[in-house]
Amino acid sequence: MKQVDYIIVGCGLASIALCEQLRANNKSFIVFDDGSQQSSIVAAGLYNPVILKRFSEVWKAKEQLDIALPVYKKIEEDLNIKIDYKLRLLRRFSSIEEQNLWFNASDKPKLEKYLSTQLVKNNNDAIDAAFGFGEVLHAGRLDTKKLISSYKDFLKQNQSLIEDSFVHQKLQIESTLVIYENIKAKQIVFAEGFGVKKNPYFKYIPLNGTKGEVLIIKAPELKIDYGVKSSVFIIPLENDLYAVGATYNWTDKSNQPTEEGKQELISKLKTFLKCEFEVVQHLAGIRPTVKDRRPLVGRHPEYQNLYVLNGLGTRGVMIAPYVAEKLYNFVENNEPLDLEIDISRFN
Repeated sequence: MKQVDYIIVGCGLASIALCEQLRANNKSFIVFDDGSQQSSIVAAGLYNPVILKRFSEVWKAKEQLDIALPVYKKIEEDLNIKIDYKLRLLRRFSSIEEQNLWFNASDKPKLEKYLSTQLVKNNNDAIDAAFGFGEVLHAGRLDTKKLISSYKDFLKQNQSLIEDSFVHQKLQIESTLVIYENIKAKQIVFAEGFGVKKNPYFKYIPLNGTKGEVLIIKAPELKIDYGVKSSVFIIPLENDLYAVGATYNWTDKSNQPTEEGKQELISKLKTFLKCEFEVVQHLAGIRPTVKDRRPLVGRHPEYQNLYVLNGLGTRGVMIAPYVAEKLYNFVENNEPLDLEIDISRFN
């Protein structure tokens, strides 16, 4: 019988952030993952502190970035990989009115650090941007696919990953520990993303799930090393490849890309991209979204050693390390969770 402090179910952004908390505090753990959840891998990995549709601050943006960026830097150092790319991010203006809204927003105390007051003129013939751009500061892109694949390899090397489905019915719950097959643990944390819908212990939490589709295009004439946000975003990758996204579908809960999603992205892209491009890849995943747009973190109402870490929505790169730290301090140090993220708000 193997004994660990934690069993973690899932290996996406939330799980990896929690693993880093446990490693930093010398806690032992085993991760279960069957590769069924795609949203963290499919995600374009863009992080930015501003909601660019209406020029408002992302919830707890500064706190999240202050915690997240050092976590990703440490992973880069420990795993000898590059995953965090600082990115110049430009918001395309469609009118003079949008320019004015931007400059009004940049005067707000919580946004002045993130919104440049210098209008950026367009000098790229491949982009239609007659009214120019606003520049978002402190933005970047996390290579989530590389992060997850590299982290899984790291866990395997340390005999800390079981690549198999977790069968909830096999879990034995006792007062001070849980037992799963030949593993005993003090705590178990479910970080299953949309997969939590099949979890008998936490299927009651109001996780909606929103399907997102992303295209990878090849556009040799575009030649930009910055991201552009308009009706869709364009994020530079390498070798003339760009990520384009994303769609929001609240009814389709499959991981399969759709022709409808592809055509929606292409038609929006063509409203401002004026060069030829080729679609080379089409990806889809279900984001773990919540109706009040806040994460789902906390303890099961009946079982004291069962926890959930979920509901990161569209901003998992920023939120994951923040909520992982909050959950760790709740479990180990009895620090209360903020009510706005605690699952008890839905009990």
